[in-house]
Amino acid sequence: MIRGMDRRRMLLFLLLNVIVSACVTGTILFYYDRNLRATSPVPVFVPKSQQEPGSSTTGGNPASSGDIQIVSVVGADNLGAEVIILRYLGEGQVDLGNWQIRDEDGNTFLFPSIALVKGGAVQIHTSAGTNTVVDLYWNMTAPIWESGETASLYDASGKLIESYKVP
Repeated sequence: MIRGMDRRRMLLFLLLNVIVSACVTGTILFYYDRNLRATSPVPVFVPKSQQEPGSSTTGGNPASSGDIQIVSVVGADNLGAEVIILRYLGEGQVDLGNWQIRDEDGNTFLFPSIALVKGGAVQIHTSAGTNTVVDLYWNMTAPIWESGETASLYDASGKLIESYKVP
């Protein structure tokens, strides 16, 4: 009888330990994501107003369509989780001002005047929020992306640069 009670107490202790560990880990990751990641010294994009005079940009189009990629569309059909991740692999900078991301239903995100630097990335959230160095917000009130739908990136002249099929 005593052994059965000790096992039950041990299982409750282990369960409590798992729950506390998960809460602590979640809190640390949330704090890192909201506070430390946004202050990263690596430049992701440079607003045009902060570019140095004479700095090189690639203008409206990158050197080739492979230089800028839609890396992923995450959280389809969940407003709070929907994110599009873009990455620039070309040389210098690319001006994304007036570029667009469109879905098959005609929803369009218009990029603010920014320059994405070599190796830089930016996340476009479907939900509402305040734009930061690494996160742009579409300010929609409902999810946009569905599995199987195509996300398309267009430059300022309307030329298709990249397409990505949402998993």
